[in-house]
Amino acid sequence: MSKFLSLENIEKRFPIPGKDDYVAVTDVNLEIKENEIISIIGHSGCGKSTLLNMISGLDAQTEGHILLENKHVDGPGPERAVVFQNHSLLPWLSVYQNIEMAVKKVMPELSSAELRERVEKFVSMVNLDHAKDKLPNEISGGMKQRVGIARALSIKPKVLLMDEPFGALDSLTRANLQEHLMRIQQNVKNTVIIITHDIDEAVLLSDRVIMMTNGPDATIGEILEVNLKRPRNRVELQSDPEYIRCREAILSFLYEKFAKDDE
Repeated sequence: MSKFLSLENIEKRFPIPGKDDYVAVTDVNLEIKENEIISIIGHSGCGKSTLLNMISGLDAQTEGHILLENKHVDGPGPERAVVFQNHSLLPWLSVYQNIEMAVKKVMPELSSAELRERVEKFVSMVNLDHAKDKLPNEISGGMKQRVGIARALSIKPKVLLMDEPFGALDSLTRANLQEHLMRIQQNVKNTVIIITHDIDEAVLLSDRVIMMTNGPDATIGEILEVNLKRPRNRVELQSDPEYIRCREAILSFLYEKFAKDDE
């Protein structure tokens, strides 16, 4: 797999009137491969969401460069789609219409038939055919997140950015959505970057786990390679030596090397 997303010497400072700038992240260097799933994990305040916002183009770095296929990232673009913990669906539009609106905006050249085919493809991909005409307030939280994922993927992004997308869900719904995400990613084969606090989620989903040091002045402390074959079965993994090794490595980093008392 070729490297195609580069973070070079990234620093983000926030000005504080009358005081020195707050340095959220500094000296971040990372090469992310095409079709790779990576998780970024660390304690609160370590700059995880700050990094994601800079990659998405929603915020600009103070220093350094972000390159996607050798082009500078200097703002939002359809090649990078974001899924937040809050699904951000439009409440007056149905499941189908929420996805349709995104496709129309990014792909205005599609005919009516092509538009319908594309929307229906992604509705089906997240197993929501039965709910496509329902409004967001008529479906569960897990289903709303599936709509958000389908909407993000429907515009054919090269990078899917997910900021704790399952954090507000119960454990069973969360596990179900993790399965959906792994299956979909194997289908569409795009790069996925996930912010998470969940160690098991990071190991289950990822090819690599990026572990951040504590803020301020947070940076990449360690990068963990997860050498587990796909597709992955969460039940079988519980006794897999590689899964156990990865889990223990993250635990050691977070709770021994960079323990934090105020969480």
